[in-house]
Amino acid sequence: MSKLDELIAEICPHGVEFVELNEVLDYEQPTKYIVKGTNYDDSYTIPVLTAGQSFVLGYTNEDFGIYKASPDSPVIIFDDFTTSFHWVDFNFKVKSSAMKMLRSKDNEIANLRFLFHLMKNINYIPVDHSRQWIGKYSKFRIPLPPLPVQQEIVRILDNFTELTAELTAELTAELTARRKQYEYYRDLLLTFGDEVEWKTLGEVCEKIASGKNKSRNDSGEFPVYGSTGIIAYSDSYAYNEELLLVARVGANAGFVHKAKGQYDVSDNTLIVKPKKSYNLSFAYYQLLNMKLNNLAVGGGQPLITAGKLKQVKIPVPPLEEQERIVAILDRFDALCNDLTSGLPAEIEARQKQYEYYRDKLLTFPARSKEVKESKEVKA
Repeated sequence: MSKLDELIAEICPHGVEFVELNEVLDYEQPTKYIVKGTNYDDSYTIPVLTAGQSFVLGYTNEDFGIYKASPDSPVIIFDDFTTSFHWVDFNFKVKSSAMKMLRSKDNEIANLRFLFHLMKNINYIPVDHSRQWIGKYSKFRIPLPPLPVQQEIVRILDNFTELTAELTAELTAELTARRKQYEYYRDLLLTFGDEVEWKTLGEVCEKIASGKNKSRNDSGEFPVYGSTGIIAYSDSYAYNEELLLVARVGANAGFVHKAKGQYDVSDNTLIVKPKKSYNLSFAYYQLLNMKLNNLAVGGGQPLITAGKLKQVKIPVPPLEEQERIVAILDRFDALCNDLTSGLPAEIEARQKQYEYYRDKLLTFPARSKEVKESKEVKA
């Protein structure tokens, strides 16, 4: 039997009391903590917070109207419209009045960190744009076990959260290191001098031209590739071979990716088909290594023309050397992609695991009326 099980069996074997959040949490309006200016700078020391997803909006040098929080005196900031919230244990200012600062009314009865974990277990999404705390959210009923049980649950969930954060940081650092290593070797392997022949892309490619598809719907079964990937589906396909695609318009101009199978290509994307003497994967890595967005010209909607791309000069080593370089870079690419795809999956798995245990740990039977009355009589 775990320590938590022992505590529950000892001090609340017949269930726990349920209370409304407003019975255990006090709220404060943020008016006097709202930042006056928005001249944020990372060199300043006071963070400006929002209870929404972005959390830290920037840093201010305003030294007045600061909300005092610390690890010994934390607070929950609550978005009064979206009901999103964050744990804060440092001094801060806020961006707007659409927030509540929540603290426990009595730390000997309700542990604030316990309430924070418990609020994450409240499955509620506002359906209208109105203030939520007073009228709705604060009236949700929650289980309130005795303080020793709360503290043990907090210890378990905080340990789990910390381990998840450490794993995420390790995986992210590993991914960053692999990407840097991959980019270093890609640059090294694709750097040539006069020892190889230099040609224009137009000379080593059978085709460099714009796609023709103007479809922007999902009515068909064949993917239509655009500047960053699949953007629509068509009833027919124009290509059934592997080709390179280069985004030619706007902010994504110069983005390079591959397409294969049966598909079509949008009119905002250039098609690049290398000759047999120019390995397609080698061409892909070369184009990735270039700053093709520098070829974009024009005003409001800069674009890369097929003519411009054809004029780009590149080193073209013998086909055997191209294939050797591709084999090396493919291995690096696979290592990076495995971790890149695995990282979100691992984080999601950990989050689901945390949510599962949080739900288990924070689910209590309500104390029966008979038990409550017998205790009151004995008192």
